[in-house]
Amino acid sequence: MYKKDIYTVISNTPLTKDVYRMVLEGDTEWITRPGQFVNIELEGLYLRRPISISDWDERTITIIYKVVGRGTEQMSKMAQGVKLDLLTGLGNGFDTSIESERPLLVGGGVGVPPLYRLAKDLLAQGKQVSVVLGFNTSSEIFYADEFKALGVDLYISTADGSMGVKGFVTDAIRKAEIKFDYFYSCGPLPMLKALCDCCEVSGELSFEERMGCGFGACMGCSCKTLAGNKRICKDGPVMKREEIIW
Repeated sequence: MYKKDIYTVISNTPLTKDVYRMVLEGDTEWITRPGQFVNIELEGLYLRRPISISDWDERTITIIYKVVGRGTEQMSKMAQGVKLDLLTGLGNGFDTSIESERPLLVGGGVGVPPLYRLAKDLLAQGKQVSVVLGFNTSSEIFYADEFKALGVDLYISTADGSMGVKGFVTDAIRKAEIKFDYFYSCGPLPMLKALCDCCEVSGELSFEERMGCGFGACMGCSCKTLAGNKRICKDGPVMKREEIIW
């Protein structure tokens, strides 16, 4: 189920050169799991823009987005008080009821935001949470301090070695010898595949994909699974590692 409603921009601030955090006020009743997303209607653009939810409370939604095209550039210029038409409660999100004591959260680039609320929820269950965040370079890092403030064990990797472990998230996992019994991840496809190749335990993957409708009508964001083609927007974006056909 999803809900269409009008939301008001409360704040819209840059975190890095091209990454912004936007807080929107509106109905959050239909948001039930970390890893879900909203679909934003933008003036003059035919397709809505899907953006993952980083956090939410009774009246606000926090989203973090990167300026990569016309839609997100338009969003970056929005001031407090702007009204936006959103579809909320989209996607199935991460399953926090999994029996694990030491979950590992792995995010790459703009795949980082949905892991923030996930970390909060897992910590609230008393679990020992480790988080690995991967970026290209130190100037692109965002939300590291916010994750630290939650009390997780945080590790950073950068492809150029300008901060943390030089290399990819899988290099950071190996070098730190992180012990975990389940993993959650969101990021680019090569990162998700590499993570599955190096992890022996079960886990969940949140896929990034271009979406047409955002609620399963157009079949434009399908991926191959053991149960046939599944729609990233409706059957995902989160799927179990065991069902994916690479």
